[in-house]
Amino acid sequence: MEKTQNVSQAIGKYRWTICALVFFATTINYLDRQVLSLLQPRLEEIFGWTNSDYANITAVFQFTYALSMLFAGRFIDKLDTKWGYGWAIIIWSAAAIVHAVAIPLGESISALVGWLGIGAISVSVAGFMFSRALLAIGEAGNFPAAIKATAEYFPKRERSFATGIFNSGANIGAILAPLTVPWIYRNWGWEAAFIVIGFIGFLWLFFWLFFYEKPEKQKKLSAAELKYINSDEDGEAPVVDEEIIKQKVSWVKLLGYKQTWAFAFGKFMTDGVWWFFLFWLPAYLKAQYGIVDQAIVLPLALLYTLAMVGSVMGGWFPMYFIRKGYLVYDGRMRAMLVIALIPLVVLAAQPLGTLSFWLPVLLIGIGASAHQAWSANIFTTVSDMFPKKAVGSVVGIGGMAGGIGAVFLTKLGGALFDHYKALGHIETGYTIMFTICAVAYLIAWSVMKALVPKYKPITDL
Repeated sequence: MEKTQNVSQAIGKYRWTICALVFFATTINYLDRQVLSLLQPRLEEIFGWTNSDYANITAVFQFTYALSMLFAGRFIDKLDTKWGYGWAIIIWSAAAIVHAVAIPLGESISALVGWLGIGAISVSVAGFMFSRALLAIGEAGNFPAAIKATAEYFPKRERSFATGIFNSGANIGAILAPLTVPWIYRNWGWEAAFIVIGFIGFLWLFFWLFFYEKPEKQKKLSAAELKYINSDEDGEAPVVDEEIIKQKVSWVKLLGYKQTWAFAFGKFMTDGVWWFFLFWLPAYLKAQYGIVDQAIVLPLALLYTLAMVGSVMGGWFPMYFIRKGYLVYDGRMRAMLVIALIPLVVLAAQPLGTLSFWLPVLLIGIGASAHQAWSANIFTTVSDMFPKKAVGSVVGIGGMAGGIGAVFLTKLGGALFDHYKALGHIETGYTIMFTICAVAYLIAWSVMKALVPKYKPITDL
């Protein structure tokens, strides 16, 4: 134990400072994203939204996020991690604040739509659609930049663990949101909730610009730690030529690799599950159990605490197999198979919900925990197999696929909930959606394993 600590001190720990910064950025990302879902039960009453109205608002976010992910990855690969991340948080923080003026915006948009003869659209729905689209453009930069920063600052054997840590920021954000947003709403109104939460991103930007620099240029990084960062078993040398770093790798070429398609399919099948939990859980707890406002804090806190544990443990889990002698990819895929089995517990959420609402909350929390464990590993498969200059672009392609999958799942959910609500059996709609969420990971793993059965790094880019 003492020897391990001495080795760690000799190497240095600055890379964990970068991990902490990315963790806080991801926390802020999900704080901003979660405000609307927490206010949805009240905004639904204020503006008379249907489930389909809310589904349309969230689908606009997801569709815009999907398209933006494609370009965000390329933008970050081209610009660099420091300013790519910086501009992303500037845009999404400003967009979060723009939600506060959604009604005036909606009036202008509705007038324009009516003038064009496209058809009537609710003022509130139009305003929130625009605000969510703008938020999606900025937030799309978070994960390509975070994964790229992790690839730059961590050797491959540590990346899934570092990814699990920063990815757990999503759960911290989701826990902090119900603790803060309802309180701000009650005291200052729904507009203030968007303004206050949106402002936090600008505070983070100061620290990011001060502490982050590429490892090769980072004066706070020791020579020993830089050597350790670039000590991957496959011998990938550190890239220091700026012209090489900024070389454009075409999407067409990236789409020619099965590794790209494996990552994209995995994201397509599973991203929508997480977003369904994120955007629809407050509505679910209100629709089936009448839980709103402060009463929702403890259920959501339990759920996202479980998800946070899953993120960190999921990042560590492949190391268990790697230490037993498995190659990195083989160990990661074995861990992901175990993780893919865990969401099956969500199948019992509705049957056991008749006993207590805490049982579906617990089971969905376990499913969310498995998703975060899955997420920590599926992201790392990109930096396992692709050179650093292509990581952002591949993550962007997969993010676009994940966003499209999320749009389909969200639209399906809105339609099912309105249909079964009209029949007086909205719980049936949730049963169908929970079933889809439960089996998605096994399908994703099977296809990914079929596409890339063994570790095969990309060396010709």
